[in-house]
Amino acid sequence: MKKSEWSDKQLEELLRQMPRIQDNRNPRDIYQNLSIKQRKKPAWVVPGLATAAALLLIILLVPNLLGGTEYSFDSLKQENSSSEEKISLSDENSANLLKKADTADRGQEISEPELKMMTGSNKSAIYDDEIGNGTVITYWIPDSQVQMLVPISTVVNPDTSKDWLTVFTESMGLLKEEEWGLTDYYPLNATFKWDSNTNTVTVDVPSDHKYGQGSTAETIFIHSLNNNIASNSKVNKIIFTTNGQPGIELGNHGFIKEMKVEPVGKHAYFSYTPDGMDSIYLVPSTEKYQNLNEAFEAMKAGQQELGLTASIGPSFTFKEFSIKENRLIINMDENSKMENNLATVISFEAILLTAKEFGIETIAIVNPPIQLLGPFDLSKEIKVPLAANLRLIQ
Repeated sequence: MKKSEWSDKQLEELLRQMPRIQDNRNPRDIYQNLSIKQRKKPAWVVPGLATAAALLLIILLVPNLLGGTEYSFDSLKQENSSSEEKISLSDENSANLLKKADTADRGQEISEPELKMMTGSNKSAIYDDEIGNGTVITYWIPDSQVQMLVPISTVVNPDTSKDWLTVFTESMGLLKEEEWGLTDYYPLNATFKWDSNTNTVTVDVPSDHKYGQGSTAETIFIHSLNNNIASNSKVNKIIFTTNGQPGIELGNHGFIKEMKVEPVGKHAYFSYTPDGMDSIYLVPSTEKYQNLNEAFEAMKAGQQELGLTASIGPSFTFKEFSIKENRLIINMDENSKMENNLATVISFEAILLTAKEFGIETIAIVNPPIQLLGPFDLSKEIKVPLAANLRLIQ
């Protein structure tokens, strides 16, 4: 056979001028086929045919091999390492892995505490075994009709350089009230200053503030300030100023300089669904109850005038309960038809949150009809939540 007069450089230039052929085969298959072809060298093949076949193979594969060989092998490595990661992590927590992989694809970062909370099936509240080193912040947001306040809680990463009030005020602008079916209320048109020595918070408003225009605006403003500070701190007094001058003018309260912070407690939690939304919130009553029995009875009826529905339904009926050293013991009815569904989980969390309002720390269920209720194991004592209605903000 006559030696080719084409140099390597000329062949390469000729191949570059040919039309590009897209090879859609898997890189793994190409690599296998090449390996097999390299091992098989039949001696009986006519040299001319072998040369033609080799030239055709080069034409087909050179563009992919030159431009994509490194990518192909890297892809194989990535597939193998990804498989190894899935195997090792799935045993630990498969739900966390799925969430982590999904967020990695989107280029988003989700902290470990957030992953734990997201995987709790049907949970709405925040529990102390889920937050890691994070800090819980609760905001009290008016409902869409501005009739009541809905507690919305989130978890922020710890920052030792910032006090609780700085974290609280910096995060106000990140709330998504309208997206959650609530009133767009934050950030408040005020500045806040915490004095750790006197255990007070100074709230300074501009002279053109709107918080005193109308009884509803005034009531919501006063109650939200009280609940926000009571839920997130041990502060016992609020000092008001306007443009740095003592006092604030409000329609019903008149001119006031300070206000005592009332602790949040002794309320009953009801179910609330904003109009046109699927979200279900657990919301405390506007009035207080003298004891836990009164609160439980109210929770069976609801408060229709505020759009609050009963949170203890037929799916969670119990005969009696007792309290021993901050421990609530609930004896279930033998005929209870408890089902493992969302409605029952909501009832149980409403009971947990209401019990917390009366100083209860743990709840034990005696003779539960089922052992597992959503994420809860009813055969064990369960701690009350840290806060209601978890929503994650960036």
